[in-house]
Amino acid sequence: MSVVEIEDRGAVRHVVLTRGEKRNALDEELVGALGEAFDTAAAEPSVRAVVVRGDGPTFSAGMDVSELQSLAEDPEKLRPLRTACLRAWTTLEEMPKPTICQIHGGCIGSALELALACDLRTMAEDAVTGLVETRIGLLPDVGGCSRLPAVVGLGIAKELVMTGRLIDGREAYRIGLANRTAPPGELEAATDSLCRELLECAPLAVGLSKRVLDAAAKPALASTLEQELTAQRLLASSGDFAEGAQAFLDRRTPAFAGR
Repeated sequence: MSVVEIEDRGAVRHVVLTRGEKRNALDEELVGALGEAFDTAAAEPSVRAVVVRGDGPTFSAGMDVSELQSLAEDPEKLRPLRTACLRAWTTLEEMPKPTICQIHGGCIGSALELALACDLRTMAEDAVTGLVETRIGLLPDVGGCSRLPAVVGLGIAKELVMTGRLIDGREAYRIGLANRTAPPGELEAATDSLCRELLECAPLAVGLSKRVLDAAAKPALASTLEQELTAQRLLASSGDFAEGAQAFLDRRTPAFAGR
């Protein structure tokens, strides 16, 4: 069975994560399939908007635990998966079409970084999201540090990244992380409504305005993405990450917590 399914609703292309038995956790196969799906959507003239959503009880739990364990054993494995993620997420960000991430259940760590690469986000009121990497001795390195400040402001971004705090859909809407929020049973309708509003506008104007807005909000994106990599490589080889990753796998509090 494919880990990504495509569903067209008129001019709106839905890209659906279908690794539900693993809570749509991101591994090499899923990231690669997402990249291919985004490339195809970007190239097809009939597609005027893209929705990214997840099948099953949660949008995505973030990085697959097996990938985390592998990284803890060999930090040099960081670059290939990160490169694949960045390529796929950048396709979402740069395609001249509006992209929406529909979030239900949970959207944790690298999954939120995927959502931040989208132009807009709809979120169930009871869904939870956050960038939790600092809790295991890492930082959000697939655009989380680089894109979040442009969405919620620097102060809120620092709080969310530096504390690893989880928030629900209501709080995400309050701080501007979610563009629309709805009760779980009404989330799909909220996304469809946003898509209809986008399709009522001229596609060329929408695409060009997206490009100008991104350039204004994230002028140093390429530089800060490289800074994320430099910092992450240092963290991945640190004792804090080794302890944090093992504590996560052991389901215990890491030794550095509270010291």
